[in-house]
Formats: sequence, C-alpha cells, structure tokens
Amino acid sequence: MKKLLFVLTMGSLLASSITYAQSQEKTRELGHTNQNKFKQMYEEFATPNMYRTASGAPGSAYYQQQADYVMDIELDDKNKKLSGKETITYTNNSPDNLEFLWVQLDQNMRAKDSKTPLIQGGGIDLASSPKGFLTKYLAEPFDGGFNITSVKDVNGKSLEYTINRTMMRIEMPKDLEPGGKFVFSIDWWYNINDHVNGRGRSGYEEFEDGNRAYVIAQFYPRMAVYNDVEGWQNHQFWGRGEFALPFGNFEVNITVPADHILDGTGVLVNRKEVFTKEMMSRYEQAKKSYDEPVVIVTQDEAVAKENSFSKKKKTWKLKAENVRDFGFATSRRFIWDMMAVKIGGKDIMAVSMYPKEGNPLWEDWSTKVVASTLKSYSRMTFDYPYHKAISVHAKNQGMEYPMICWNYGRPNPDGTYSDRVKYGMMSVIIHEVGHNFFPMIVNSDERQWTWMDEGLNTFVQYVAEQDFGEWYPAALGKDKAYPSRRGPAKKIVPYMSGNQDRLSPIMTQSNNIHQFGPNAYAKPATGLNILRETVMGRDLFDYSFRTYSQRWMFKHPTPEDFFRTMEDASAVDLDWFWRGWFYTTDYTDIGVSEVKKFVVSKIPTLESQKFAANDRRLRFANPSDLVVMVEEGSDDYNRIKANDGLIEEASNLKEYLMDNFSEEERERIKNPKFFYEITFEKPGGLVMPLIVEYTYEDGSSETITYPAEVWRKNDDKVKKALASEKAITKIVVDPNEETADIDTSNNSWPKRKKLGKFEQFKNKVKGQ
Repeated sequence: MKKLLFVLTMGSLLASSITYAQSQEKTRELGHTNQNKFKQMYEEFATPNMYRTASGAPGSAYYQQQADYVMDIELDDKNKKLSGKETITYTNNSPDNLEFLWVQLDQNMRAKDSKTPLIQGGGIDLASSPKGFLTKYLAEPFDGGFNITSVKDVNGKSLEYTINRTMMRIEMPKDLEPGGKFVFSIDWWYNINDHVNGRGRSGYEEFEDGNRAYVIAQFYPRMAVYNDVEGWQNHQFWGRGEFALPFGNFEVNITVPADHILDGTGVLVNRKEVFTKEMMSRYEQAKKSYDEPVVIVTQDEAVAKENSFSKKKKTWKLKAENVRDFGFATSRRFIWDMMAVKIGGKDIMAVSMYPKEGNPLWEDWSTKVVASTLKSYSRMTFDYPYHKAISVHAKNQGMEYPMICWNYGRPNPDGTYSDRVKYGMMSVIIHEVGHNFFPMIVNSDERQWTWMDEGLNTFVQYVAEQDFGEWYPAALGKDKAYPSRRGPAKKIVPYMSGNQDRLSPIMTQSNNIHQFGPNAYAKPATGLNILRETVMGRDLFDYSFRTYSQRWMFKHPTPEDFFRTMEDASAVDLDWFWRGWFYTTDYTDIGVSEVKKFVVSKIPTLESQKFAANDRRLRFANPSDLVVMVEEGSDDYNRIKANDGLIEEASNLKEYLMDNFSEEERERIKNPKFFYEITFEKPGGLVMPLIVEYTYEDGSSETITYPAEVWRKNDDKVKKALASEKAITKIVVDPNEETADIDTSNNSWPKRKKLGKFEQFKNKVKGQ
C-alpha cells in the first residue's frame, strides 16, 4: 500500500476527531443569500436583448437617432455676444413613434434664474480673491442663458415649445414615425461668459490690451439622445454631469472680425478665402512635415494685429460628418502651428492655437503632444478617423469637443516655467485630445456615467504619457520617467483609505459623486491598469479593450456593454472585479498572518490514527502507512524527535518514500527539505490576486501570483502549503504595490518593525 501524505498539527487533529459529535449538538444557524464575491452579476446587469447582446456587442436591432445641423453663427466681439440660426433635421431610426422632441439648452445653467447655484452647499469663504469675493457676494448674477427668438417648422410655421430650465420640449404637428424625418429651425442669442473669472467649459479670456480669446462650445440648442436604455435622456444639466448627444453632420458658417483666425470641428471648406497666400504656402508645408510643427501664423504676425480691432467681418465655413458635437476657437491674438502624423496609412493634422502668453512652452511641445497622443490612442483603440486634432490654449481650462479641445498651462511672464507647469500642460493635452476617442467616438452617456468617458480616457492617458516619455526623452526630467499623476495602483491608496462617508461607488450618477476627480477619473483608470498589468496581462487586456472600442465606435455603449465585452473577448471571468471595484467602496488589504514549518515523522501518532478514522479520504488507510507531518516546535515534534522519529534530510525522505513509487514517478520526485504552511489574511473587502514574493536563505527569491479565485471559498483567510529545497527567510505580499493595498503593515513576514518619523527621515536622507 502506498503511503498517504497529509498535513498535521496537534490541535487540529484532536479537533477533527470530535467535529462530527460537536456538530450534532450545535444550534442550527439561519440560512443566508449568496454573498460570495464571485457570484454572477445577473442582479446588477440589465437583461440582454435584441438591442444589446449578452456578449456586450450591439444587437441585431440596435439603432441610434441622427441629428444634422446647418448653422449660421455670428460673434459680436464688441458686446461679447453670440447669435445663431440653425436648421435641424432629426431622423427617427427607432422602432417607436415620437410624440415630441427634446432639445438641450445647456447655456441656461447660466441664466439669471438658474437653480444650479441653489443646490450648491458651502458657507462663508474665510479667504478669497477680490474677484471671487465680488462674484460670490456683491455682483449681480451673470445672465448667460439662451434667448430663444424663433422655433419654426420647415414651412416657416411657428412650433409650440416649452422650456424647463436646461431642456426644451418641441411639439410636432404629428407623431414622428419610425424612419421619418422632422425638419425645424431655431434662432437664438446669448451673452458669452468670462470663463477665467466666472468659470465654465467655454467662454472668453480678456487680456490687458482689450483683446479676447474665445473658446466656444454648448453655443447652440442641441438634440438630446433617444435610445433603447433611457428613452429620452432629458436629465437637467446642473453643471457637472456632461453631455449625451446623438451623431450627425454639421455645416457651420461662423462670422467673426476679419482680423481673427479661427478653427473648429470639421473641414475648413473655404480655406483659400480666409487664408493669405503666405498662410496657404505654410499650410502645404505643414502637410508634409512629420517631425516639427510648421507655423501658419507667427507670433510677430499675431502681435501686429493686437491693436487692429477690425470692424470688417469674415466668415469661416466648416463641415463635419458623423460627429456628436461642435466647438470652435477664435481670436486675433492666436499663433497657429501644425504638423502631420501618420495614423493607419493616413495623414492627420496635429494643430495648436495659442496666444503669445503660452510661449515658449506651447510652441515647443503642444503640437508634438497632440501627435503622440493620436498614435498612442489609435494603438490602444482604433485608427483616429478624423482629419485633424486641435489643441487650443485657454487659461485654467481643460475641455473637449470633436477634433478640438482647450488646454491650460501658462509660463511665467518672463517665459520661464517649472516642470509642474510643463507636465501639467502635457497631461491635460493628452487627456483632452484623448477625449476624441472617449466619448466623442465611443459615445457613452456622460450625464449618467462620468467614469465611462473620464475613467477610460484617464486610463489610456496614462499609457500615452508613458509612450510620450519613450518617444520624446528630451522632454523628461533627470529621472527620465514621465511623472503620471494617475494610473499606478499605489496612487489611489490615499483615496480608497479615506473616510467612507465621503466615498461613492464608481457606479454613481455623475451629479451625486463625492470627490469627483478621484472617483470618476483616478479609481476607474487605476482599476483598468490593475486589470491590464496584474489580472489579465497586457495581451488579453489590450485585445479586449480594442474589441470594446471598435464594437462601440460611433455608437452609444452602456457600462454593461463594456463589462461584458471585456469578458467576452478574453475568456476571463471578471464579475468579482466589476462588483468590488465599481459597485462598492471596499478597499484592498491583504497580508501574512501566520507561517508554520513542518517536518515528516516516521512514527504515526495516536491522533493521526483518530484522524484517519474520521477523514473520508483516509478512512480505509492503515495508519502505519501514513506519512505524518508535524509542526516544528510543537510538543509532538519534540517527543518524536527525542525518539529519532523525524526525517529532516531531503535524501532520507526520498529514500523513505522510494518503495512506494514507480521508476517513472521517482524521476519526477523533487528533493524538498522544508515544508511550510502560510496563512494569508484579507481584512479588506476587495478581492485581488494574491501576489507573494518568497525570499530564501541563499538570497534568491521568486514571486508567485495566486489568482483572485484563491479567495472564492473563504473571504477572510487562505492557507498555502509550500515545499522548498531552501529555507524561507522572508515573505512579502504585493511586493511591487500592484493591488492598491491600503495597509502594508501586515504584508511582510517576519513582521517589519514600524519606524518612527525620525528613523524614516534618516533612511530618506541615506537614500534607503
């Protein structure tokens, strides 16, 4: 009979022999529902249907509406006012009859009677800038809401409409049937806000010389989304939750002072009319320049126009296909440069517009950052489909629209700047240009789920930042590493270890989130980075992420579509991860609680015989044939050792077992000398892979990653047995800080001594 091996401690043997008897006397506990961290997410996910499949792909009946715009816009620079006329062609691709249409009036958040200020908390500011004090306590509220002057059908007949704060319901003469189109027009105007002193996603900055730089968006009444998930997405705009918009085609004619330069969403279709011959020549050069930007409007040319204030007008005509929104920037003070970047065999123009206040930082780096961002994001998702991407310098701003975005980062008046300013500018450009992919193309509902655009985008931003450091090492500091602010797991620890009263699950509607930046940007980005680097591996993750991006480009995905696609394309069950990381505020805390060392006994104990009698696996075994392991240092160990009953040499152990194995089995037998039972604990609620570094007596080490499923049957503790040829001298859990563990005091064995602040300071000075 072959010998049977089992692990033995004196206490556990005795307890096992009487377990059955005790269980008969114990009062039965009440049953419970399935609280296992690995249970399927059927309760949280919407039911798959013909619109959205269980795989996470669009279904056979998936549809989306279309809204096409033809607009004439005029900027009144003197009075800081914008007026417009638009004709909207709305196509009903849904299977439903529509009784009315909903239009978004986002500028009404700035209306004099806006309720947005009334929902904000906060008391007296103990210190504030003079302008901030004036704005909060003394000034009349700025009236920046839409003034709707006309709403008519295609025949010029007035349509009934109702304005409810930031939403306008338009009554149609009859229901709009599936496949039908409805054409109507709106005329409007509004006062443009000062985005520097009054905040806002768009507006103007006024310089000391009286000139302004305009970054204009949310400037027109925009169609709301109608889809299979929400019906009409007509949630009010309170200022935080951004935008849900249908795709469409735009023809926009923008009239501005003749000495302005302008760019925006879409192709400039009358370039030869608005460009000088010199600008056209430089533009042709830029189309062939792949290494350095070509300046279209120089700083000297921009400065020369500072005092011109032309009273003449010029109209710039832009045309865009299959975009969800439109934005533009205009000023006589803009410097303008461009370069080409190859994406998928096509030449894309990387573009920057900035006043002289942005130099020398912007002329050195902005357009190169745009180009590198397009390359990184295209590698991670799909080839950038538009013909250009523009970065516009706007003080204190970071905001995105199709093909154009505003970005901060301004040097000191003498042209000097710190690394913080430089990297801040680079990161915001990467982030805002990246928004072309999420949500401008992968068109998620920002009003509901901020993380689906900000979190996903912040994750790819981290990848793009690291790429930029490799492609442009001259831009980096002495450590030659891009100092990403978000992405690595350890950077989210302060947030996840914070006061639970101020934490929200990621799956929280955008207006209701505590700590907006860490919750909607940093935590989802960190989670995806953990999936990529630790849980799935780069190959599986990148393939799945590209699959999601390509399935849902130019469509409207939901959170479930993302979660399901990531699993569908990878064959990795991630329900435990989505539930913990996205639906709860649990945190990671995993450590080593106990380490026991064992040796093999040649003398079966009385307790081993009792154990054999009660253990089903050993019930029919002869106790004399059992291979018994005893814990080093126990009473049993000392007694057996005194009787020369221990096998402490690997060669002796192999010889002891040899008679029980075939020749083929003998060749595969290792020579372990040490046997350990290591107990790992998980005080934190989050499930994570158990990453353990074992260091041995000869200084060598190895890292073993136990999959997250190791916790599937015990959410508190798990034991692992390790047979080794060398003695273990140190065990460290999560040695490279990959899991966002908020408490590392229990991560090591032997337990690390906690240093006082003075000792920590001394080690820091020594570089330890």
